[in-house]
Amino acid sequence: MHRFFAPDIATTATLPEEESRHCTRVLRLVEGDEVEVIDGCGNLYRCRISLAHSKHCAVEILDRQQLSPHWGSRVELAVAPTKNLDRIEWMAEKCTEMGIDRITPLLCQHSERKVLKTERLHKILVAAVKQSLKAQLPQLDELTPIAHLIGENSNAQRFIAYCDESLPRNDRHSLAQVYDPGRDALVMIGPEGDFSPAEVQAALQAGFVPVTLGDSRLRTETAALAAIATMHAIKQRDASKSR
Repeated sequence: MHRFFAPDIATTATLPEEESRHCTRVLRLVEGDEVEVIDGCGNLYRCRISLAHSKHCAVEILDRQQLSPHWGSRVELAVAPTKNLDRIEWMAEKCTEMGIDRITPLLCQHSERKVLKTERLHKILVAAVKQSLKAQLPQLDELTPIAHLIGENSNAQRFIAYCDESLPRNDRHSLAQVYDPGRDALVMIGPEGDFSPAEVQAALQAGFVPVTLGDSRLRTETAALAAIATMHAIKQRDASKSR
């Protein structure tokens, strides 16, 4: 069954214009056809098309189901956008497919990209949520200065991954060893030029745990994806043990 995104579906019973056009013009669905609609807040609606209009396709809501994220505790990623926008878009898409609650683009001292328009990124997240059969859209923040993120009050585990060989490395732990899958977690990944020493020290003083993602030097987007994949693998391992 085809799935669409409509954040106001519960009150309007109508698909947004872009989704309406895709439904009626591209997929050529007609009155009486059943579709699935998500609102991005975890609700999945089974609907029947009542008016197949290309700008405001109306539906009758037949059923609503609450779909909780399969990964349980929150997974958050803070990452400095790459100079090549395609790479960060690819990363955000893949992290969303795996499962993530929040993506915070970071503005750091060594950031190659200091401006980020999130409209296109939002559309990519919507498409990834629909494709991966999820009902919850990740929170997508605007470009955020790293000091603001470090200063947030949080009870979550907070990790920082960095490569700079001049910074303390003996205290770093493998993310796979220190991550507790039963707790909310945030992992912070730096720009292509890495975090500055001052940024690392500020994060450590705020309680961030220094971690490594392995022996290879990874690109920013690869490191972000590796971190999220690691956390999901540990969650799945522990879930299988508890069955």
